[in-house]
Amino acid sequence: MEEKLSSVAKKFTPSPIQELSHLAQRCNAINLAEGFPDFPAPPCIKEAAVSAINSDFNQYRHVQGICDHLALIMKRMHGLNVDPLTDIAICCGQTEAFAASIFSVIDRGDEVVLFDPCYETYEGSITMAGGIPVYVALDPPQWTLDPDKLMRSFTSRTKAIVLNSPHNPTGKVFSRGELEVIAEGCRRWDCLAITDEVYEYITFDNLKHISFASLPGMQKRTIITSSLSKTFSVTGWRIGWAIAPASAASAIRNIHVKITDSAPAPFQEAALTALRSPSKYFEKLRREYQLKRDFSVKLLTSVGFQIQFKPQGSFFLFAELPGTCLLSDVEYVKELIKQAGVVVVPGRGFFHGESSLDQPSEESRNYQKKYIRVAFCKSDATLTAAAQKFGELMNAGGCPKLQY
Repeated sequence: MEEKLSSVAKKFTPSPIQELSHLAQRCNAINLAEGFPDFPAPPCIKEAAVSAINSDFNQYRHVQGICDHLALIMKRMHGLNVDPLTDIAICCGQTEAFAASIFSVIDRGDEVVLFDPCYETYEGSITMAGGIPVYVALDPPQWTLDPDKLMRSFTSRTKAIVLNSPHNPTGKVFSRGELEVIAEGCRRWDCLAITDEVYEYITFDNLKHISFASLPGMQKRTIITSSLSKTFSVTGWRIGWAIAPASAASAIRNIHVKITDSAPAPFQEAALTALRSPSKYFEKLRREYQLKRDFSVKLLTSVGFQIQFKPQGSFFLFAELPGTCLLSDVEYVKELIKQAGVVVVPGRGFFHGESSLDQPSEESRNYQKKYIRVAFCKSDATLTAAAQKFGELMNAGGCPKLQY
């Protein structure tokens, strides 16, 4: 059978992260790796889902009310005029919304610009569509955007740019100035933008999320993707959407129907309750995640990690290994699982140096192996237990007692 596999399938092989996940399961490790909350979703939306199931909303379904509410939200938050009848496609989570967006606009040979480090699934969708990822490295330690580097990435073959803000894995929130630079590149090279805005409500220190489509002239060339998953702690419900000009939204909807036909019906019904949440819900969400961020920063700093950039949004922390550590990120994570019973994600999976516009130096390649990503979207009990495990690794000098 192996020789019958497609060329695309052959490119997708198990990652070191999957190997580490199996190791973590065998060791019953505390999970600070995967980006899902381990605490309950809001009771009111769970009750709405149960009610929908009991009401036999079990068949293929399109709940137009989701689109109506999203249009109101986009107008209120970002000043965008969105037609709920034509400009929104409901999908099975942001992942499918993003993939369908890529499939709707990318042809073989089209180039797509991404920022490095980068969430790993974007490349997969682009590759399956026959597109060519072009990575523009954000400059550590603040993960700033170099305008000259970005402009050099555009060519006559550039079809789209992918923007994820707040950003996974670094927690960066792109500034208005950086967004304006990106918008200028899109206008100058007549290319599209596909955004991942799933962390739109999770920003810290009074920073506000700016939807890229709200910049002058950008709504007509932007596809926004997002979902319920992160905002309402329901990553398994798979309710997401794409918001785009009518022609693109129609194409995305048609592709969605060919792939999955319908997002889960009961959870679409529950989404109506979620989207009606009062402003105090989102304010509480930010406060609680900011406390979890601060706790995690303090914890990792206390055991020697170098945190030069404090996350501005999302629920991830990208930390540099202690300066005394001679292990790579993957080696460190393996030892952390075995000795401390805690699992995090090696940072190298988010870097794509070989595909970058400027080929990285050996020093840069080594640098990219010195990060871990920590998910702090966990209960206080989980974070406290992880803190205790980390503490047990410390010696009198404050360094982890891992076997370097």
